Formats: sequence, C-alpha cells, structure tokens
Amino acid sequence: MSASLESYGLIGDCQTAALVGIDGSVDWLCWPRFDSEACFAALLGTPSNGRWQIGPQCVEQSVSRHYRPGTLILETRFDTPSGSALLTDFMLPRGSTSDLIRIVQGESGEVPMSMELVLRFNYGATIPWVSRMKDGALRAIAGPDMVVLRTPTPIHGEDFRTVGAFTITEGQTIPFTLSHGPSHFPAPPPVDAMKALRDCEKFWRDWIKRANTDGPHADAIQRSLITLKALTYAPSGGIVAAPTTSLPEDVGGTRNWDYRFCWIRDSTLTLLALMNAGLYDEASAWRDWLQRAVAGSPANMQIMYGILGERRLTEWQVDWLPGYLDSKPVRVGNAAHQQFQLDVYGELMDTFEQAREGGLSAKESGWDLQLALTNHVARCWTEPDYGIWETRGPRQHFTFSKVMAWVTFDRAIKAVEHHGLPGPVDEWRVLRARVHEQVCEQGFDPQRNCFRSAYGKTTLDASLLLLAQVGFVAPTDPRYVGTVEAIERDLVVDGFVRRYDTESTNDGLEPGEGVFLACSFWLADAYIAIGRRADATALFDRLLALRNDLGLLAEEYDTERRQQIGNYPQAFSHVALINTAFNLTRATHPAEQRARVDVSDIQAPRPPGPPKRPPGSNGRAVPNAEAATVRRRAPSAGAR
Repeated sequence: MSASLESYGLIGDCQTAALVGIDGSVDWLCWPRFDSEACFAALLGTPSNGRWQIGPQCVEQSVSRHYRPGTLILETRFDTPSGSALLTDFMLPRGSTSDLIRIVQGESGEVPMSMELVLRFNYGATIPWVSRMKDGALRAIAGPDMVVLRTPTPIHGEDFRTVGAFTITEGQTIPFTLSHGPSHFPAPPPVDAMKALRDCEKFWRDWIKRANTDGPHADAIQRSLITLKALTYAPSGGIVAAPTTSLPEDVGGTRNWDYRFCWIRDSTLTLLALMNAGLYDEASAWRDWLQRAVAGSPANMQIMYGILGERRLTEWQVDWLPGYLDSKPVRVGNAAHQQFQLDVYGELMDTFEQAREGGLSAKESGWDLQLALTNHVARCWTEPDYGIWETRGPRQHFTFSKVMAWVTFDRAIKAVEHHGLPGPVDEWRVLRARVHEQVCEQGFDPQRNCFRSAYGKTTLDASLLLLAQVGFVAPTDPRYVGTVEAIERDLVVDGFVRRYDTESTNDGLEPGEGVFLACSFWLADAYIAIGRRADATALFDRLLALRNDLGLLAEEYDTERRQQIGNYPQAFSHVALINTAFNLTRATHPAEQRARVDVSDIQAPRPPGPPKRPPGSNGRAVPNAEAATVRRRAPSAGAR
C-alpha cells in the first residue's frame, strides 16, 4: 500500500530532488538530474524498487517533523518509550558532487535504530555491484552511475540490501552521506556532514532573506518560494513542473504523466510570482531559459522542454513498476511535447512583456524572436489545437487558445506602444480586433451568458477564469461574471474547481480526475476581480488547509479520498498560491499586472450577435471590437 502524498517532504540541491516519507524512508530520487532515471523508486512500486530508510526499531513511536525555518532542511523527530531521536535530511546545493545527507541525533534516553539502503538504478530495475573501498565506504556501480555511502556505524550486505542496526543515545550524532558521481570518475570525496548542514542552512536563509514576503500569509508564501527554488535546475534556470512522474490524477486510472520538464504555459504566472517577491535573479534566469528553449523556427515551438531546453521527450512505459496505488501505466517522457497548442505563443509573449514592464533588461535577440512568433501566430491562429489541458482527443477551436492568440497580438502592440520596439502595429491591431470579434461571437454562449470551452460546445473549462486576468474582457463585464458563475455551477466540487468535466468532454482518456488546485486559486483571483472578496478569502483559506504539515501541495486533490493526488509537489500549485496571496494582500495585484488596465477605465463591450462566419474565415475587422480601451498603468510595485 503506497503512502499518502501528504506523508512526504521534499529535499533537494537545485538540480534534483528527493521525497522523504514521515517514516524516514527516501522513496523517490532521480540522480543526477530531475529527469534522470530513479535510483529510489519505491514511490511507484515497493521497497524492492529502491529506497533508503532510517528509523526506530520500536513499533510504538510517535513522529513529528518540520522544516528548519527558511530552509529546505527537513527534521523528523521520533519519540519512543525509551527515548527520542532526531533525523535531519538535506541535500547541499550542488557543488562538484551531489550529496544526500542524513544525520541522526540522540535527544533523550536511547533509541535502537535501523537503516536499510536499497539502491535500484533504472527506475528500480537494476541491482548495482557493491564493493567496500579502502576507507570503509561502500561503493555501488551500475552502468554510468556510482553511489558511495559513508557512515561511522557498522553496515553490511544482506539479500542485495545494505543494512545496519545501531543505538543512538542522548547527545550522540551519527551521520550518513550518500554521494553520486559518474562511474568512470574517481569516487566522490568524503563530506563533513555537520559543516554541510551549516552551509546548507546558510544558503537557504540567505536566499529567502532576499524575498519580499512581508504581510499576511508570509509563511505560506515563503514555503512556496522555497519549493519553487528547489524545483529550479540551477545551471539553466529552467523550473520543472514537479520532481516526479506518473503520480495519478485519478487513483487507479491512466492519467499518469511525467512532469519533470518545463512548461511554457506556466511562464507568465511564474515570472510574476518571482518578480513580485523581489527575486529578480531567478526571474531573469527563467526568462532567459525560455528564450533559449524556444529559439528556432516558431513553427517548431513546443509546449514543454527539458531542463536544458531539450526537445525530444519521447514517452515510454516502465512496465515493471506497478504504479502509485496500482495506477498504471508508469510513464517516462511526455508525448504532449509534440502537440500544437496555440495558447503557448500568447503565454510566451505575455512573459516577455511582463519582464519588460518589471524592469528586466532584454536580451538583444529577444525582440527578433518575438516578431517571428507573432508573425507565425498571424498565419496559424485560425487552426484548431489541443488546448491548454493537453487533451489526447481531437483538435478543437478552444476558446482560451483563441484568447491567447489575441494576447499574442496585444502584447506585441504594447511592446511597440509602451517600449518603442519596431513592428507592424497597424496590422497587429487589425488581427487583434479580428480575433476578439470571433471569440465573442463563437466562443460565447448567449443562452447561458458565459464563455464556452470551445466553439460550438456547451461545456466549460477553468482556463476561462483567466479571461479578465489577461485583459481580454473587463472583470465587470457581465459575460465574465456570468462565466465565473457558470464555472461555480458546473465545475466546482466540494468548494474546489475541476479543469473541465471529463465525463462530458472527449479528451481521449478514461473519465475521472481530482479537482485542480491551480484552477481553484484562479477562482479565488476571479472572486477578487469581480468584487467578491469574502468568497476569495474563504476559498484561499480552504486551499491553504489542503497543504500537508510541511506546506506542500500536489497538482490535484481527491475530494472523496480527502488526499492530494497528481505529481508532487507541483510548481504550478505553489505559483498560484503565491499570486493569489499577493492578489489578496497587495495594492498592486498580479492579475491586474497581466492585463495592465485600470478597472475603472474599462467599459464592457456590446453583447455579441449570432455567429457570422465559421472558424478560420478572415472576415473584416469591426470598430471597437476589442474588450476595452486601456490606459497604461504606472510601473507595478517592486518593478525596477
């Protein structure tokens, strides 16, 4: 029986990450990168697929844990009838080697402890060759990987495991260090565990001090920022969606995807979260990663990339792993990287524009790339796509995809008007108006007074909550208010938001998934925008209550099982938390920053008439077809 996701804490070195259970077992670790093959894969299988457990031998015990304040150092306290012991787990931000360090300290009495190390490379399939080095360390090698275990306590091999038993007494400290390196290199050198602990604590506390998190919800914002930093691949600046693969969106189902990649759709909200927290170095690194990753022909732009910008993310199934809670298949790679999703062009253009507004200096070649992207969207915006949720059914004319095509032209126009960059702004204004008119005619359901998920459909999807945030309509527009109310009726389950109704939507998969946490934060943002602040606060508080005891969130939540599901921890959920917290507590809201409008200046446009032409027809631009005339805001708080 798999442990609940809430039972896991995250540690990492800003190049990979491990999940540590409340029982002291490291059940997931890919070495040396987030997207490398796992050497501990018990999370998706059994202990025989790889884990590293340290804990009391006594069955009668109570456990508590926390992060050291302002750090990613996890402390787990075991209280037993004979005494108490503290297990400290961390990974020092990467130097020449990657080190997973565990320190056991006696706090009172004496506690018999045990250790079991099961190394299984290649996602739990490969048993390494283990030998003892001259200094007493154990070295395990399989193919390109080498792992070295050093500890002063006696350990030995048993049934293809490395085990040890010891008693920790009050005031005693026993370190365990597990170091990874290429098998063709010399063994990683010994690590001073206590010095590494001090260095690790200094790194995280110095880093979080740079963040502007003052005010309400500061602790939740800080923990989310630390989590986001932990999911950043430091050498490139790319931020993975999660450090895991194949944690199911529906327990026992097939919606199990590899999230150890970087998504374009997350880019603007991530950038705003970092900039509004004052973390401009990380924001700049993220912007630069995006520019490098998408460089090339706009027609070849992908929705996601590897952590260095890799493009071939071939999907295959790990058939020897049973999956989390028997949810198969276990997938590595993600076939959605080959999908055409129109929204990512607008997302990227919005990110670059927000970076300019926030004061990030632009790369010299950046505008040329953005010109090429805009010109490509001018040619392809009438085509159907797979949509923001990466459906594996037929292509459709998704409303949100068309809205993001509008964003592409709108942000290109703003770059010219506000920043003096060169471009055919008159042509873009015509296209912007044309897209807006088509969406309002074919993406809006006048009978229900709400925008629809796709042209000709009666269904909804939660991405429509972002229409006011991106500036397509005013928050006061009756059509937007009607859309929020329709989503409340159709997509809210036990107070939280589903992405869409999998029962009534042909997405090419078996129906069933949890509520989507980022979308639930978006509903809170929508409440703020339409003046329902009390509802926003109540929803935000309920979302905070879903975090585990360490402040971590997965992608989704199963309201029936009352537990988190989906890949974990999820960057998009924590980004959404940060932005909603800022929307609730700051004078300048991230939602308004995206639209860059003064709400009082926006007039709702005329109600749309019946459809005049099928999707893909050019038609003519009509006067005043845009949602509103906007006045440029003053630079946002924190911009420099």
